[in-house]
Amino acid sequence: MTRLSAKEAIQFLSNTDIYELGTLANSIRTRLHNNKTYYVKNFHLNYTNICVHSCKFCGFARRKGESGGWQMTIDSILEYIGNHGGSTLSEVHIVGGLNPEYKFDFYTEMVNQIRQNFPNLHIKAFTATEIDFISKISKKTIDETLKSLIEAGLNSMPGGGAEIFSKRVWDTVCDHKTAPDQWLQVHRTAHKLGLKSTCTMLYGHIETHAEIVEHMNLLRKLQDETGGFTAFIPLAFQPYDNQLSHLNQVSALESIKVHALARVFFDNIEHIKAYWVTLGLRLAQILMDFGVDDIDGTIVEERIMHMSGANSPKGLTEESLIRHIKESGKTPVQRDTLYNPVKIWN
Repeated sequence: MTRLSAKEAIQFLSNTDIYELGTLANSIRTRLHNNKTYYVKNFHLNYTNICVHSCKFCGFARRKGESGGWQMTIDSILEYIGNHGGSTLSEVHIVGGLNPEYKFDFYTEMVNQIRQNFPNLHIKAFTATEIDFISKISKKTIDETLKSLIEAGLNSMPGGGAEIFSKRVWDTVCDHKTAPDQWLQVHRTAHKLGLKSTCTMLYGHIETHAEIVEHMNLLRKLQDETGGFTAFIPLAFQPYDNQLSHLNQVSALESIKVHALARVFFDNIEHIKAYWVTLGLRLAQILMDFGVDDIDGTIVEERIMHMSGANSPKGLTEESLIRHIKESGKTPVQRDTLYNPVKIWN
């Protein structure tokens, strides 16, 4: 199959008839993964929501001293992990705000203590935005910062903070945040050091179809270069309790097109994930027939999207995930963070 061009991708998104795109996406999904849909037994840890930035799409961040803000200590982090299944789950997904109270040693000690106390947990931690922030407060390079975290026990990175790489969108909604070029450079560096990561895109706000494709094309080019992305995750914008609350919720049709296009466009990224937290479980089920082969995991307590109004559950049991996958006519596969199969539920 010839690689989809940016022009063809824009045409697919602009077309209201999703039959051709959906059929193509599902055929690629079937070729790559047969009837399997993956999930992981994971939980989220948000160690702080104190942040120096005020991105317009974010309902999670708080300023120091503002009501609803928090910052955890190493001891409280370890207690939280112990209370939320750290000994029985396979992955901890760690992201937080850019909190100026924390010093460099906090981050390395956090990772090291989690590794020492929960040796079986895969530590997937810190977005590129956080890595950039940590490197600046410590006056270290990105390479030095990542090497120190890897030595402490970091296993992989999440793909958050990418939003939409378009300069127009960036300047409008998050102009003080780590710039797109730097986001890409952090992941490029991580991949060269042997870390795998995911990549994301926040859609459904002020972006155009051309800007969606521009974003995806930059990710595809980096994947051509490094091969370090394990999955692409479109994140549906939640228009509540933030500075973009005047916008409408993205339609199910648009979400279907974005996920299906991702499967067709990313011929070099093996997995396309439907993040059930932002989509809802019913739409996530539908997307399994439009190119999606992964629906994330148990999560346990999701905060970031729920503080922007997501009305999905904050977490799911493994039994519920398995049931929703089976109801969609797919075979559930429990995986680890790097997509090694753990158990196939035939």
